[in-house]
Amino acid sequence: MPPLAASIFFHAIGATAAACCYVPQKQVRRWSWQSYWLTQAAFCWLILPIVGAFLTVPDYWQVVQAAPREAMLRTFLLGAAYGIGGTAFGVAIRYLGFSVTYATAIGISTVMGTAYAIAKGNTTLSDAAANFHTFLAKPGANWVVTGIAIGVVGVVCCGLAGRWKERDQAQVGGTIASSRNLLIGLALCLLAGVLSAVYGISLAEGAPIARLAESHAAGHTFLGIDAATFCSNAIYPFANAGAFLTTATYCLFLHARHRTLGELVALPEGREKARLSINWAMAILTGGLWYGQFFFYGFGHFYIMKVAGFEQTCWAIHMILLILLGTLIGVFFKEWKGCQRRTCAALGLALTLLIAGKLLLDYGNYLGTQVGK
Repeated sequence: MPPLAASIFFHAIGATAAACCYVPQKQVRRWSWQSYWLTQAAFCWLILPIVGAFLTVPDYWQVVQAAPREAMLRTFLLGAAYGIGGTAFGVAIRYLGFSVTYATAIGISTVMGTAYAIAKGNTTLSDAAANFHTFLAKPGANWVVTGIAIGVVGVVCCGLAGRWKERDQAQVGGTIASSRNLLIGLALCLLAGVLSAVYGISLAEGAPIARLAESHAAGHTFLGIDAATFCSNAIYPFANAGAFLTTATYCLFLHARHRTLGELVALPEGREKARLSINWAMAILTGGLWYGQFFFYGFGHFYIMKVAGFEQTCWAIHMILLILLGTLIGVFFKEWKGCQRRTCAALGLALTLLIAGKLLLDYGNYLGTQVGK
Protein backbone atom coordinates (compact mmCIF):
# COMPACT_ATOMS: atom_id res chain seq x y z
CA MET A 1 0.00 0.00 0.00
CA PRO A 2 1.43 3.47 -0.89
CA PRO A 3 2.51 5.41 2.22
CA LEU A 4 -0.07 8.19 1.81
CA ALA A 5 -2.87 5.64 1.37
CA ALA A 6 -1.54 3.78 4.40
CA SER A 7 -1.65 7.00 6.42
CA ILE A 8 -5.28 7.64 5.46
CA PHE A 9 -6.18 4.01 6.15
CA PHE A 10 -4.66 3.97 9.64
CA HIS A 11 -6.18 7.33 10.51
CA ALA A 12 -9.55 5.89 9.53
CA ILE A 13 -9.04 2.87 11.79
CA GLY A 14 -8.04 5.12 14.68
CA ALA A 15 -10.99 7.44 14.14
CA THR A 16 -13.37 4.47 13.99
CA ALA A 17 -12.05 3.24 17.33
CA ALA A 18 -12.46 6.74 18.79
CA ALA A 19 -16.00 7.13 17.47
CA CYS A 20 -17.00 3.80 18.98
CA CYS A 21 -15.16 4.00 22.28
CA TYR A 22 -18.05 5.35 24.38
CA VAL A 23 -20.72 3.07 22.89
CA PRO A 24 -20.05 0.31 25.49
CA GLN A 25 -21.15 2.74 28.20
CA LYS A 26 -24.73 2.09 27.14
CA GLN A 27 -24.42 -1.49 28.46
CA VAL A 28 -23.16 -0.52 31.93
CA ARG A 29 -25.76 -1.04 34.67
CA ARG A 30 -25.88 -0.07 38.37
CA TRP A 31 -22.48 1.58 38.29
CA SER A 32 -22.00 5.24 39.04
CA TRP A 33 -20.37 7.34 36.34
CA GLN A 34 -17.15 7.55 38.36
CA SER A 35 -16.84 3.75 38.60
CA TYR A 36 -17.10 3.35 34.85
CA TRP A 37 -14.86 6.32 34.07
CA LEU A 38 -12.10 5.38 36.52
CA THR A 39 -11.99 1.80 35.24
CA GLN A 40 -11.80 2.70 31.56
CA ALA A 41 -9.27 5.45 32.31
CA ALA A 42 -7.00 3.00 34.14
CA PHE A 43 -6.73 0.97 30.94
CA CYS A 44 -6.65 3.65 28.24
CA TRP A 45 -4.49 6.17 30.07
CA LEU A 46 -2.21 4.02 32.23
CA ILE A 47 -2.02 0.27 31.66
CA LEU A 48 -2.26 -0.04 27.88
CA PRO A 49 0.10 2.86 26.99
CA ILE A 50 2.82 1.45 29.25
CA VAL A 51 2.38 -2.13 28.05
CA GLY A 52 2.16 -0.97 24.42
CA ALA A 53 5.36 1.06 24.68
CA PHE A 54 7.41 -1.74 26.23
CA LEU A 55 6.08 -4.29 23.73
CA THR A 56 6.54 -2.28 20.53
CA VAL A 57 9.41 0.17 21.14
CA PRO A 58 12.86 -1.50 21.15
CA ASP A 59 14.94 -0.68 24.25
CA TYR A 60 12.14 1.48 25.59
CA TRP A 61 13.66 1.94 29.01
CA GLN A 62 16.84 3.21 27.38
CA VAL A 63 14.73 5.62 25.34
CA VAL A 64 13.15 6.93 28.55
CA GLN A 65 16.53 7.38 30.21
CA ALA A 66 17.95 9.27 27.23
CA ALA A 67 14.87 11.35 26.34
CA PRO A 68 14.93 15.13 27.06
CA ARG A 69 13.48 15.74 30.52
CA GLU A 70 11.83 18.97 29.38
CA ALA A 71 9.94 17.13 26.63
CA MET A 72 8.76 14.44 29.04
CA LEU A 73 7.59 17.01 31.60
CA ARG A 74 5.74 19.19 29.07
CA THR A 75 4.08 16.12 27.57
CA PHE A 76 2.98 14.92 31.01
CA LEU A 77 1.61 18.30 32.12
CA LEU A 78 -0.29 18.86 28.86
CA GLY A 79 -1.69 15.34 29.20
CA ALA A 80 -2.83 16.22 32.71
CA ALA A 81 -4.73 19.21 31.30
CA TYR A 82 -6.28 16.92 28.69
CA GLY A 83 -7.49 14.61 31.47
CA ILE A 84 -9.76 17.41 32.64
CA GLY A 85 -11.09 17.78 29.10
CA GLY A 86 -11.58 14.03 28.70
CA THR A 87 -13.62 13.95 31.89
CA ALA A 88 -15.70 16.93 30.72
CA PHE A 89 -16.24 15.13 27.42
CA GLY A 90 -17.58 12.03 29.15
CA VAL A 91 -19.97 14.08 31.28
CA ALA A 92 -21.13 16.13 28.27
CA ILE A 93 -22.28 12.97 26.48
CA ARG A 94 -24.84 12.44 29.26
CA TYR A 95 -26.28 15.92 28.63
CA LEU A 96 -26.14 16.18 24.84
CA GLY A 97 -25.71 12.69 23.37
CA PHE A 98 -22.97 11.45 21.05
CA SER A 99 -23.64 13.58 17.98
CA VAL A 100 -23.69 17.07 19.47
CA THR A 101 -20.84 16.33 21.87
CA TYR A 102 -18.55 15.11 19.10
CA ALA A 103 -19.51 17.95 16.76
CA THR A 104 -18.88 20.72 19.27
CA ALA A 105 -15.92 19.46 21.29
CA ILE A 106 -13.97 17.81 18.51
CA GLY A 107 -14.65 20.66 16.11
CA ILE A 108 -12.95 23.12 18.45
CA SER A 109 -10.10 20.68 18.91
CA THR A 110 -9.64 20.39 15.14
CA VAL A 111 -8.96 24.08 14.67
CA MET A 112 -6.81 24.60 17.76
CA GLY A 113 -4.72 21.44 17.41
CA THR A 114 -4.02 21.97 13.72
CA ALA A 115 -3.17 25.65 14.14
CA TYR A 116 -0.68 24.80 16.89
CA ALA A 117 0.96 22.06 14.80
CA ILE A 118 1.42 24.47 11.86
CA ALA A 119 2.73 27.26 14.10
CA LYS A 120 5.26 24.98 15.79
CA GLY A 121 6.36 23.20 12.62
CA ASN A 122 9.66 21.40 13.09
CA THR A 123 11.11 24.20 15.23
CA THR A 124 9.43 26.27 17.96
CA LEU A 125 6.51 28.66 18.35
CA SER A 126 8.93 31.58 18.12
CA ASP A 127 9.17 30.74 14.40
CA ALA A 128 5.38 30.62 13.98
CA ALA A 129 5.21 33.25 11.21
CA ALA A 130 7.91 31.50 9.17
CA ASN A 131 6.32 28.11 9.79
CA PHE A 132 2.93 29.33 8.58
CA HIS A 133 4.57 30.83 5.48
CA THR A 134 6.37 27.56 4.73
CA PHE A 135 3.17 25.60 5.16
CA LEU A 136 1.10 27.86 2.90
CA ALA A 137 3.81 28.04 0.22
CA LYS A 138 3.82 24.28 -0.28
CA PRO A 139 1.91 22.84 -3.28
CA GLY A 140 -1.53 21.65 -2.23
CA ALA A 141 -1.75 23.98 0.78
CA ASN A 142 -4.78 25.76 -0.68
CA TRP A 143 -6.63 22.44 -0.94
CA VAL A 144 -5.65 21.53 2.62
CA VAL A 145 -6.83 24.86 4.06
CA THR A 146 -10.05 24.66 2.04
CA GLY A 147 -10.63 21.12 3.29
CA ILE A 148 -10.19 22.18 6.91
CA ALA A 149 -12.49 25.18 6.41
CA ILE A 150 -15.22 23.04 4.83
CA GLY A 151 -14.81 20.52 7.62
CA VAL A 152 -15.32 23.26 10.21
CA VAL A 153 -18.46 24.44 8.40
CA GLY A 154 -19.63 20.83 8.52
CA VAL A 155 -19.05 20.87 12.27
CA VAL A 156 -21.18 24.01 12.60
CA CYS A 157 -23.94 22.31 10.63
CA CYS A 158 -23.68 19.30 12.95
CA GLY A 159 -24.17 21.58 15.94
CA LEU A 160 -27.13 23.34 14.28
CA ALA A 161 -28.74 20.04 13.35
CA GLY A 162 -28.20 18.80 16.89
CA ARG A 163 -29.96 21.84 18.34
CA TRP A 164 -32.89 21.35 15.99
CA LYS A 165 -32.95 17.69 16.95
CA GLU A 166 -33.41 18.66 20.60
CA ARG A 167 -36.39 20.86 19.71
CA ASP A 168 -37.96 18.22 17.45
CA GLN A 169 -37.75 15.53 20.12
CA ALA A 170 -39.19 17.88 22.72
CA GLN A 171 -42.21 18.51 20.48
CA VAL A 172 -42.99 14.79 20.14
CA GLY A 173 -42.57 14.14 23.85
CA GLY A 174 -39.17 12.48 23.68
CA THR A 175 -36.71 12.60 26.54
CA ILE A 176 -34.87 15.86 26.23
CA ALA A 177 -32.45 17.80 28.35
CA SER A 178 -33.71 20.98 30.00
CA SER A 179 -32.40 24.35 28.85
CA ARG A 180 -30.17 24.42 31.91
CA ASN A 181 -28.78 20.99 31.12
CA LEU A 182 -28.23 22.01 27.51
CA LEU A 183 -26.18 25.01 28.61
CA ILE A 184 -24.17 22.82 31.00
CA GLY A 185 -23.54 20.34 28.20
CA LEU A 186 -22.40 23.05 25.78
CA ALA A 187 -20.09 24.53 28.42
CA LEU A 188 -18.57 21.10 29.02
CA CYS A 189 -18.18 20.65 25.25
CA LEU A 190 -16.31 23.95 25.02
CA LEU A 191 -13.97 22.91 27.82
CA ALA A 192 -13.52 19.44 26.34
CA GLY A 193 -12.80 20.85 22.88
CA VAL A 194 -10.11 23.24 24.07
CA LEU A 195 -8.42 20.63 26.25
CA SER A 196 -8.77 17.91 23.62
CA ALA A 197 -6.59 20.08 21.40
CA VAL A 198 -4.12 20.17 24.28
CA TYR A 199 -3.66 16.42 23.86
CA GLY A 200 -2.64 16.97 20.25
CA ILE A 201 -0.23 19.64 21.48
CA SER A 202 1.21 17.19 24.00
CA LEU A 203 1.96 14.77 21.16
CA ALA A 204 3.72 17.55 19.27
CA GLU A 205 5.78 18.38 22.36
CA GLY A 206 6.64 14.70 22.75
CA ALA A 207 8.11 14.48 19.23
CA PRO A 208 11.73 14.35 20.54
CA ILE A 209 10.83 11.19 22.46
CA ALA A 210 9.35 9.61 19.33
CA ARG A 211 12.42 10.53 17.24
CA LEU A 212 14.68 8.93 19.83
CA ALA A 213 12.51 5.80 19.80
CA GLU A 214 12.75 5.70 16.00
CA SER A 215 16.56 5.78 16.17
CA HIS A 216 16.52 2.82 18.58
CA ALA A 217 14.16 0.94 16.27
CA ALA A 218 16.65 0.78 13.38
CA GLY A 219 16.98 -2.81 12.23
CA HIS A 220 14.20 -4.11 14.51
CA THR A 221 10.76 -5.46 13.67
CA PHE A 222 7.64 -6.21 15.70
CA LEU A 223 5.24 -8.85 14.33
CA GLY A 224 7.05 -8.50 11.01
CA ILE A 225 6.51 -4.71 10.90
CA ASP A 226 9.31 -2.15 10.94
CA ALA A 227 9.57 -1.19 14.63
CA ALA A 228 10.01 2.48 13.67
CA THR A 229 6.31 2.46 12.78
CA PHE A 230 5.50 2.26 16.48
CA CYS A 231 7.72 5.17 17.57
CA SER A 232 4.75 7.33 18.63
CA ASN A 233 3.93 4.74 21.29
CA ALA A 234 6.94 6.06 23.19
CA ILE A 235 5.05 9.31 23.90
CA TYR A 236 1.80 7.88 25.27
CA PRO A 237 3.02 6.72 28.71
CA PHE A 238 3.83 10.37 29.49
CA ALA A 239 0.84 12.12 27.90
CA ASN A 240 -1.65 9.51 29.05
CA ALA A 241 -0.26 9.19 32.58
CA GLY A 242 -0.88 12.91 33.02
CA ALA A 243 -4.46 12.44 31.83
CA PHE A 244 -4.93 9.53 34.22
CA LEU A 245 -3.67 11.56 37.18
CA THR A 246 -6.29 14.31 36.86
CA THR A 247 -9.05 11.88 35.90
CA ALA A 248 -8.36 9.51 38.79
CA THR A 249 -8.22 12.41 41.24
CA TYR A 250 -11.68 13.60 40.21
CA CYS A 251 -13.20 10.11 40.14
CA LEU A 252 -11.80 9.21 43.56
CA PHE A 253 -13.19 12.50 44.90
CA LEU A 254 -16.64 11.51 43.63
CA HIS A 255 -16.26 8.03 45.08
CA ALA A 256 -15.39 9.48 48.49
CA ARG A 257 -18.25 11.96 48.31
CA HIS A 258 -20.90 9.42 47.30
CA ARG A 259 -19.33 6.34 48.92
CA THR A 260 -19.42 4.35 45.69
CA LEU A 261 -15.92 2.84 45.50
CA GLY A 262 -17.30 -0.52 46.61
CA GLU A 263 -19.22 -0.78 43.31
CA LEU A 264 -15.99 -1.93 41.67
CA VAL A 265 -16.14 -5.24 43.55
CA ALA A 266 -19.84 -5.64 44.37
CA LEU A 267 -22.83 -4.13 42.58
CA PRO A 268 -25.27 -2.13 44.70
CA GLU A 269 -28.83 -3.34 45.10
CA GLY A 270 -31.29 -2.30 42.41
CA ARG A 271 -34.12 -3.40 40.16
CA GLU A 272 -32.11 -3.00 36.99
CA LYS A 273 -30.61 -6.27 35.78
CA ALA A 274 -26.83 -6.08 35.80
CA ARG A 275 -23.64 -8.13 36.08
CA LEU A 276 -20.36 -6.90 37.50
CA SER A 277 -18.36 -8.82 34.89
CA ILE A 278 -20.26 -7.07 32.07
CA ASN A 279 -19.56 -3.66 33.58
CA TRP A 280 -15.84 -4.41 33.83
CA ALA A 281 -15.78 -5.81 30.28
CA MET A 282 -17.51 -2.73 28.85
CA ALA A 283 -15.17 -0.35 30.70
CA ILE A 284 -12.10 -2.27 29.53
CA LEU A 285 -13.45 -2.29 25.97
CA THR A 286 -13.92 1.48 26.16
CA GLY A 287 -10.34 1.90 27.33
CA GLY A 288 -9.02 -0.41 24.63
CA LEU A 289 -10.87 1.45 21.88
CA TRP A 290 -9.68 4.83 23.13
CA TYR A 291 -6.08 3.66 23.26
CA GLY A 292 -6.53 2.07 19.84
CA GLN A 293 -7.37 5.42 18.24
CA PHE A 294 -3.93 6.85 18.99
CA PHE A 295 -2.14 3.57 18.47
CA PHE A 296 -3.26 3.81 14.85
CA TYR A 297 -2.96 7.61 14.80
CA GLY A 298 0.75 7.08 15.33
CA PHE A 299 0.83 4.81 12.28
CA GLY A 300 -0.91 7.46 10.19
CA HIS A 301 1.52 10.14 11.31
CA PHE A 302 4.52 7.90 10.64
CA TYR A 303 3.51 7.17 7.06
CA ILE A 304 2.60 10.74 6.15
CA MET A 305 6.05 11.81 7.38
CA LYS A 306 7.57 9.21 5.05
CA VAL A 307 6.17 10.95 1.98
CA ALA A 308 6.71 14.54 3.22
CA GLY A 309 3.01 15.34 3.20
CA PHE A 310 1.34 17.93 5.40
CA GLU A 311 2.06 16.12 8.67
CA GLN A 312 0.60 19.11 10.55
CA THR A 313 -2.83 18.11 9.22
CA CYS A 314 -2.82 14.70 10.92
CA TRP A 315 -4.84 16.11 13.80
CA ALA A 316 -7.41 17.65 11.45
CA ILE A 317 -7.70 14.43 9.42
CA HIS A 318 -8.23 12.40 12.58
CA MET A 319 -10.72 14.82 14.13
CA ILE A 320 -12.84 15.30 11.00
CA LEU A 321 -13.08 11.54 10.59
CA LEU A 322 -13.98 11.22 14.26
CA ILE A 323 -16.76 13.83 13.98
CA LEU A 324 -18.11 12.17 10.85
CA LEU A 325 -18.13 8.69 12.36
CA GLY A 326 -19.37 9.93 15.72
CA THR A 327 -22.36 11.55 14.03
CA LEU A 328 -23.08 8.38 12.09
CA ILE A 329 -22.99 6.41 15.34
CA GLY A 330 -25.55 8.83 16.74
CA VAL A 331 -27.76 8.07 13.73
CA PHE A 332 -27.24 4.33 14.23
CA PHE A 333 -28.36 4.57 17.86
CA LYS A 334 -31.47 6.49 16.78
CA GLU A 335 -30.53 9.77 18.43
CA TRP A 336 -32.11 11.49 15.43
CA LYS A 337 -35.34 9.50 15.49
CA GLY A 338 -38.48 11.58 15.01
CA CYS A 339 -36.70 14.63 13.60
CA GLN A 340 -38.32 16.95 11.07
CA ARG A 341 -37.20 17.20 7.46
CA ARG A 342 -35.36 20.45 8.12
CA THR A 343 -33.25 18.73 10.79
CA CYS A 344 -32.53 15.72 8.61
CA ALA A 345 -31.55 18.02 5.75
CA ALA A 346 -29.13 19.88 8.02
CA LEU A 347 -27.68 16.58 9.17
CA GLY A 348 -27.28 15.41 5.57
CA LEU A 349 -25.56 18.69 4.65
CA ALA A 350 -23.22 18.36 7.63
CA LEU A 351 -22.22 14.83 6.68
CA THR A 352 -21.69 15.89 3.06
CA LEU A 353 -19.44 18.78 4.12
CA LEU A 354 -17.42 16.58 6.47
CA ILE A 355 -16.84 14.03 3.73
CA ALA A 356 -15.93 16.76 1.22
CA GLY A 357 -13.54 18.37 3.69
CA LYS A 358 -11.83 15.06 4.34
CA LEU A 359 -11.42 14.33 0.62
CA LEU A 360 -9.97 17.79 -0.04
CA LEU A 361 -7.51 17.29 2.82
CA ASP A 362 -6.42 14.01 1.29
CA TYR A 363 -6.01 15.58 -2.16
CA GLY A 364 -3.98 18.46 -0.74
CA ASN A 365 -1.70 15.98 1.02
CA TYR A 366 -1.30 14.09 -2.25
CA LEU A 367 -0.19 17.27 -4.01
CA GLY A 368 2.18 18.03 -1.15
CA THR A 369 3.90 14.67 -1.60
CA GLN A 370 4.69 15.47 -5.24
CA VAL A 371 7.33 18.08 -4.38
CA GLY A 372 10.58 17.26 -6.17
CA LYS A 373 9.07 14.37 -8.16
